[in-house]
Amino acid sequence: MNSRLKLVMKSGKAILGYKACIRSLRSSKGKLILVASNCPPLRKSEIEYYAMLAKTQVHHYNGDNIALGTACGKFFTCSTVTILDQGDSDILAISTEE
Repeated sequence: MNSRLKLVMKSGKAILGYKACIRSLRSSKGKLILVASNCPPLRKSEIEYYAMLAKTQVHHYNGDNIALGTACGKFFTCSTVTILDQGDSDILAISTEE
């Protein structure tokens, strides 16, 4: 998953953060939401609710927010990543299989 996420960050379009995630779900622009394992339960359920309304997939990332930020190539923590365009990666096809 980390290598695919790195490829998305390089060739596709992704946004980081909870507020931007909610904003993209309200406008139905997101294709896949990655949620860190230590995201607060209330936030996680809110994201899942908006994703259900927007018919968007939610993938629960195995690592915590530090690992998710590092996988994106950033030096800061990130609780959610919204993928708008997968680019050269096949992350959307892989997430449906799991």
